[in-house]
Amino acid sequence: MPYPAKLSPTAILEEARRQLEDGGAEALTMRTLAEALQVRPSSLYRHYPDRAALLAALEDHAVSALHTALVQASSDQSGRAALEAAAHAYLEYARVHPHLYGLLLAPKPPYVAGPGPGKDLWNFVLERVEAITGQRDDTAAAVAVWAFLHGFAVLERSGQFGASGPRGGFERGLSALIDGLSARRG
Repeated sequence: MPYPAKLSPTAILEEARRQLEDGGAEALTMRTLAEALQVRPSSLYRHYPDRAALLAALEDHAVSALHTALVQASSDQSGRAALEAAAHAYLEYARVHPHLYGLLLAPKPPYVAGPGPGKDLWNFVLERVEAITGQRDDTAAAVAVWAFLHGFAVLERSGQFGASGPRGGFERGLSALIDGLSARRG
């Protein structure tokens, strides 16, 4: 197979995203990706040094897409309504893109977030929380929101709610969380 000039990191990432969404991370290999792009596997390594680098790029894509979904859902609202809209968008993203969301669940060593998609998403959550608590850079409150959203998404994803489902637990928990954060405003 020839090395086509049109092979780019973007084209590779888009096909990798499609394969990931169709079959999960386990189904994504450099060989299947190369076959779909009609190139030799070695051609991919010119753009991504290994599968781990490709998965890292897909994770950045997932974080950016999640951030975009949260921004779009809450852009025309403020305060409580904006945080509620963003929370619902978070859960919807996890439901609609389970394999991309799954990349966010992979264990990672602790690190200091530098500029990039993860930091942008975190800053967005901090801004939504600040509108509720009135406290700038309220990391403790942002962690509480993040943990609630993430925990609910993981429990739902793993089937832990059983056949009866969460029965309004998301709404009740979100409301209680925001009420608690609002009480700190005083």
